Amino acid sequence: MSDWTIQKLLTWITDFLLQKDIDSPRLSAELLLAHVLGLRRIELYTQYNKPVAQEQLDRLRELVKRAGRHEPVAHLVGRTEFYSIEFEVTCDCLIPRPETELLVQRAIEFLRKRSDSQHVCDLCTGCGTIAVAIAKNVPDVKVVATDISEPALRVAARNVEKHQLQDRVDLLEGDLFEPVIPQLDVSPFDLIASNPPYVSAAEYETLDKNVKDYEPRIALYAGEGGLDVYRRIAEKVGQFLKPDGILLLEIGCSQGPAVCELLERTGTFAEIQVEKDLQKHDRVVVARRTPA
Repeated sequence: MSDWTIQKLLTWITDFLLQKDIDSPRLSAELLLAHVLGLRRIELYTQYNKPVAQEQLDRLRELVKRAGRHEPVAHLVGRTEFYSIEFEVTCDCLIPRPETELLVQRAIEFLRKRSDSQHVCDLCTGCGTIAVAIAKNVPDVKVVATDISEPALRVAARNVEKHQLQDRVDLLEGDLFEPVIPQLDVSPFDLIASNPPYVSAAEYETLDKNVKDYEPRIALYAGEGGLDVYRRIAEKVGQFLKPDGILLLEIGCSQGPAVCELLERTGTFAEIQVEKDLQKHDRVVVARRTPA
């Protein structure tokens, strides 16, 4: 029988990842061990003294080594949680961040106050987190989600199917609004949301290893100043947003003034404001269109 119990493994993995300067080493240890054992994290603590079989130890050892090289744990276990919903993730798409939940919360609050069926557009959907989270929490909503990356959309399709939202979330391949143009039956939209690439050239070079080396550059990099995608959204958004609709954009913590200025220049919006996340960083631009 193995001398390695769940308790001993949690301690050893945590210490190992701490030495490798991995963020949240205890959480990472729990996620890796729960994945290998087919348990929920809470069950690790209800089976603390259970021995772990050699076959499982061999699998775990390889995963821990990869985590020690800063490979994201979400990629190693193939999933992550966002807005209390489990999503599949792969190296083809950006791993959802908790900061994006503010955008989703504001979208849900806006849509729930409106009557009749609502139409939403999610630009740069990645693995589909924003689209799925909105559709799961607002029953009478139809979401069109676009992305330029076919591999990312394949992951999004599996997440849409996993949560049985195929009838309410349409995935379209293309650059921003480009694939939406033929879909005249769903435009203009009540709400347009996006967590686009917004990392500048200088910021990209300083990204953590687990981001720069393992997450897709196309989902991160947005030109010299990090504003390229915002400019292109601002140019077209007026063609797709209802007069009483809103635009929600996730931003980098220093980009609020620049993004607000881009939107102000369009003359499309009656009100533009920046909301802060839990860390008191600028995170979401909320732009309300001028009523007709």
